[in-house]
Amino acid sequence: MYLDGLDEMDQQIIRLLVENARISYSDIGEETGISRVAVKARIQALEKRGVIEEYTTIINPQKISGAVSCYFEIETKPGYLAQVTDILYKNDTVTQIYRVTGRDKLHVHAVASSGDEMEQFLHNVIDTLPGIISCSCNIILSRIKDIKGLRL
Repeated sequence: MYLDGLDEMDQQIIRLLVENARISYSDIGEETGISRVAVKARIQALEKRGVIEEYTTIINPQKISGAVSCYFEIETKPGYLAQVTDILYKNDTVTQIYRVTGRDKLHVHAVASSGDEMEQFLHNVIDTLPGIISCSCNIILSRIKDIKGLRL
């Protein structure tokens, strides 16, 4: 369904990479029946087109002692959205920023090493953002389901 814009071979390669991003070109070739060189060329083409954006290690902050993860819903006055987004983008505590439907709203994820650090982020960054109409904060208690990127 999501991969309909790709040929069957690219779909097979992507499924294998989603299952194990560290799989070798040779192993992909064995699974798909094409050469290692052909696998490499196809993956490079998918990367160039932006279909594959990155290979990464995902750290679960809740497995690190004391880490606090929060989601913020922020509504700004229209003239302040770009400035607020820029301030949040430059802050290392912020891990994700999404522009969502509604009146100049942002969905922001932040991770701090402790409750004290999150409180300082709230006090020094969130509370000082210009043009804020409303802001709500939800602390993440546990991760139940978390799918990265495209679901296959």
